[in-house]
Amino acid sequence: MYSPTRERALARTPAPDRGRRLDASVVLTLAVTAVLLFLVVVPLAWLVWTSLQDPATGRATLDNYRTAFTRRIYLEPILNSFKLAFAVATIAVVVGTPLAWLVSRTDMPGRAVIRPLILAAFVTPSFLGANAWIFLAAPNSGMLNHVWRAAVHTEHALFDIYSLGGAIFVIALYSIPYTFSFVSATLELMSSELEDAATTLGSRALRTTWQITLPLALPAILAGFVLSFLEAIELFGPPAFILIPARQQVMTTQLYLFFSQFPPQIEVAAAYAMPLLLVTVVLLFLQRRVLGRRQFVTVTGKGGVRRRVQLGRWRTPLAVLAFVPPLLSVILPYGALLLVSVQQSWGRGPLAPGNLTLHWYRWAIWDNPVTRTAIAHSLEYGAAAATLAVVVATVVAYLTVRRLVPYSSVLGFVAMAPFVVPGIVLAIGFLAAYSHPPVLLYGTALILIAAYATRFLPIAYSNGTSILRSVNVDLENAARTLGAGRLRSTWAITLPLLRRGLLSGWLLVFIPALRELSASVFLFTPRTHVVTTVIFDFSDAGNYEAVSTMGLLMMIVTFGVVVVAFRFLGRDVTQRAAA
Repeated sequence: MYSPTRERALARTPAPDRGRRLDASVVLTLAVTAVLLFLVVVPLAWLVWTSLQDPATGRATLDNYRTAFTRRIYLEPILNSFKLAFAVATIAVVVGTPLAWLVSRTDMPGRAVIRPLILAAFVTPSFLGANAWIFLAAPNSGMLNHVWRAAVHTEHALFDIYSLGGAIFVIALYSIPYTFSFVSATLELMSSELEDAATTLGSRALRTTWQITLPLALPAILAGFVLSFLEAIELFGPPAFILIPARQQVMTTQLYLFFSQFPPQIEVAAAYAMPLLLVTVVLLFLQRRVLGRRQFVTVTGKGGVRRRVQLGRWRTPLAVLAFVPPLLSVILPYGALLLVSVQQSWGRGPLAPGNLTLHWYRWAIWDNPVTRTAIAHSLEYGAAAATLAVVVATVVAYLTVRRLVPYSSVLGFVAMAPFVVPGIVLAIGFLAAYSHPPVLLYGTALILIAAYATRFLPIAYSNGTSILRSVNVDLENAARTLGAGRLRSTWAITLPLLRRGLLSGWLLVFIPALRELSASVFLFTPRTHVVTTVIFDFSDAGNYEAVSTMGLLMMIVTFGVVVVAFRFLGRDVTQRAAA
């Protein structure tokens, strides 16, 4: 709001102070621009250039695209990726939407148990779930198949996780929470007035939900579908653990195979990664266009009553059905991981004499220097990446929200650009940009820290803009009126007010960085192992006892961070961090 008094007060600010403020803004802009160039622009530019580069001569060519998209062996993984992503997104919506309705809008028993279990599925990385389901449903050694054979006295397996259907099943289990989170948040804000009116006119609960409640929640349902689709098409871990042994490929595993060959086909891999980038951009664009044509109002500002639907005799059957997704995504997988981790040798069975032991935990934490170092690296790299991302994102958000310099919106656009870049594509960009002079970072911790920070920079930037908009600029102007420069007023007034929000932003980056696999598997070396790459290597070697032990240790650390954050930052922040 315009205030003549404030304008006159600001006009009395000494000219040298205004000059210092301008200098500080320019210095901040130049510094953050250099960092954004290093983190975002250079890797993406090198990715595009590498896809057009002849590996022998270095000249521009389209041969890499012809190689990538004219051979049947490379086209089949693309088709498999779209099949997998569409199936996963459909399952996530079909299961997650009713689950959200049951928990948020009905009197179904067990709601207080189902919600935290779904939060646990949020926190659980899908590649760890894939390993757990290998223990449960591998055709020869799976625990469920052993139970089936003993129960019906047959030699045939009931489940075979090593298939495209198995990958769809596992990834869908850990995509359901996306739709559940979006839809339940919308339904909990929605008043019951329209539903009450429909009930008064004789509409049954099912028809009311179908014709009134769900259409109002359509933006959240569509967001869940798009996010599940994008997550499925860019995932590397579950397809690597499940489909590579089955000799079936999707785009992400095919990219890994390009690097596994000798010599690595980096140029072809860069060209092959382009559809992943284009699909992400197009889907997000279509989502905004579709939602932009319709108006959805669920919060009217009139208060409103939110009554729960009475399920009657269906309460118990629906509660049993609602418990199935958490059972499959949390209880059974964690039970399998724990059971395998406390056996000296998984193949002997838990009832074999002397087979139950804590040997693998002692081995991972104290005896094995590789695993001990990997745990330390994960914590160090994740903390460094979170700090870097929060600092850069906060400075960019400050320049953008306060509009201190011209074209600050361009900095905001660059900070959000990694949102549309899959992790595996970003890793290839970093490898192409920084695996040669003049900036040789491959084999160092810095390239992993930079990749993690870039991968999750949009999260930190979105958090930074939201918390800065909640702080009135008048507080800073008051300090400047009294003679403080912009840097001093920001340091003394704004930052203390942002402390809680900055800590939540740090957490929102640290947790996903701790469990990041798709970027790590392309950028690590034996000297820069992290927990996720150690798990990948142990799984590839068939050391499943070590896989389960390291996976559980990683989740103990993750859940510990979430619990501490819940204590100091609140429930909403921890739910966003888990997502």
